[in-house]
Amino acid sequence: MKKFLRISAALAALAVSAISCTDRTQVLKVYNWSDYIAEDVLEDFEQWYEAQTGEKIKVIYQTFDVNESMLSKIEIGHEDFDVVCPSDYIIERMLNTGDLLPLDFAEIPDSINYIKMNRAPYIEGMFRSINPDIDANDYSVAYMWGTTGIIYNKKYVTPEEASTWNVIRNPKFANKVLIKDAPRDVYAPVLIYLKQAELAAGNTTLASLMRDSSDESIAAVKDYLLSVVKNGVYGWEADFGKEDLTKDRAWVSLNWSGDAVWAIDEAKNVGVDLDYIVPEEGSTVWFDGWVIPKYAKNVKAATYFIDFMCRPDIAIRNMDETGYVAANGAREVLESQIDEEYEPIDLTYFFGEGADSIRVNPVLYPDAKVIARCALEHDWGQDTEKLLTMWQEVKGAE
Repeated sequence: MKKFLRISAALAALAVSAISCTDRTQVLKVYNWSDYIAEDVLEDFEQWYEAQTGEKIKVIYQTFDVNESMLSKIEIGHEDFDVVCPSDYIIERMLNTGDLLPLDFAEIPDSINYIKMNRAPYIEGMFRSINPDIDANDYSVAYMWGTTGIIYNKKYVTPEEASTWNVIRNPKFANKVLIKDAPRDVYAPVLIYLKQAELAAGNTTLASLMRDSSDESIAAVKDYLLSVVKNGVYGWEADFGKEDLTKDRAWVSLNWSGDAVWAIDEAKNVGVDLDYIVPEEGSTVWFDGWVIPKYAKNVKAATYFIDFMCRPDIAIRNMDETGYVAANGAREVLESQIDEEYEPIDLTYFFGEGADSIRVNPVLYPDAKVIARCALEHDWGQDTEKLLTMWQEVKGAE
């Protein structure tokens, strides 16, 4: 995490107690993942908001590291956050439970409606698939997106070894494996790996596996993960574990593509050569998106904030700072990422016609063939407790 974010979070914690003494229409409470926004963007928004509306605004910015802790503050604590940034399956849950307010951008002039201008068709389609009965695009706007895959140290691990999820159980890498401390993001790829025969025979699909919360599947994933633990796990990576990759302490990490970008760049600075791959068996594509919870007190400022975050130059700054990929279909965003160092790949699924041979970092933007073997995770509702129980039992088995 950048130092300025730590300072901002600390100041925000102190400022929260003073909100009750302030006109709430002049305060915007933002709840976001840690390490997930560029420096000075919040101050720039305050200035932009005043320029557009003639009204002053002060952003109170707080961070979280786990979706469920954020959700608990809203569902149980009824916290009055104005805008939060949950992951796709939490957006789905909040839609199902009526915890979100619909987005209304009618009062934002077309000239600055960056959401309308820059929403990528791929993102729009994926959000529409979150819930067949409720269009998630009416309640959320994607912020960042990416894939789940394997970060690996090229000195010790070959691309072939890293191209299967079973690399985390390879005895060759015992006690050198990091597992993302995110049960759903680990469960899904392991289940995909275990169901290869059924997938090949056409008896199941990636999409259906993302909704599979059966006791049988949970038990199978648990047994597999227990064998991984028995083989030797270096640690469960929450936020800072990826630094162990850059320091040559761990060689393999089941992780998110955005963390991979950060780790690869940091490692390069100290002479460690890392890479990232989406295993051949298939994987997940994920999204984090801005939503307005039903207990929000400043819906107007929240709406403007979501719009501002979709402005191309802001999206580019956030990408450059965090290593994650903005869910923004603006050509300016694409052009900012072009790098002749890379081989051309097909990005028509995201940017449309004319993007079939683009030289960009494939960790940031996967080729269409990679995306074709990725599926979106879904909420399990009450069955989520079974997943969390399994996860704790696996981690407790060390």
